[in-house]
Amino acid sequence: MDRFENFTGIVCPLDRANVDTDAIIPKQFLKSIKRTGFGPNLFDEWRYLDQGEPGKDNSSRPLNPDFVLNDARYTGAQILLARENFGCGSSREHAPWALADFGFRVIIAPSFADIFFNNCFKNGILAIELPSDGVDTLLKAADGPRALRVAVDLANQILVPSMGDSLSFDVDPFRKHCLLEGLDDIGLTLEHLDEIRIFEERRRTQAPWLFA
Repeated sequence: MDRFENFTGIVCPLDRANVDTDAIIPKQFLKSIKRTGFGPNLFDEWRYLDQGEPGKDNSSRPLNPDFVLNDARYTGAQILLARENFGCGSSREHAPWALADFGFRVIIAPSFADIFFNNCFKNGILAIELPSDGVDTLLKAADGPRALRVAVDLANQILVPSMGDSLSFDVDPFRKHCLLEGLDDIGLTLEHLDEIRIFEERRRTQAPWLFA
């Protein structure tokens, strides 16, 4: 997992509550267990006017002009702004995979579904719970004639919009450490590689039949 570094990105305002994981990445795309390749089908049923299927050429599919991701103002957006209970529904890890593959590094909402929230951090996405009034302010600014840019400073836990006052946010210290250091569950395990090797050698001596 890549380290999370400070950046300034465009905010995409998805002014919807209770966005579930089936909307984020529909069920027909769950056959693959790779973490990449899901971005073109992110929010597939909202983003396109036809039925999406695995392997379908998305470049020729008709786009929904009323869906926010198809608005030219938000091309290249790295920050997704939504309403409460984002990521509800099934616990599919494909949802943060699709968001990350599309290019989102940060998701801001008043609240998240618990499993989705945990999966975001495990996949390098910073999920920020911001009070509803702060989300309202950002949504209003992001819906203007020009795209809203926000600087994300994870180390100091501050969001600095291109217009308006800066906003502070809370993040669990352990999750913050993992993002800053680029550590997923495998990376955390490998930090103890020497201890693992010592245990394996000791175990090989104590129970050699297990290694026959």
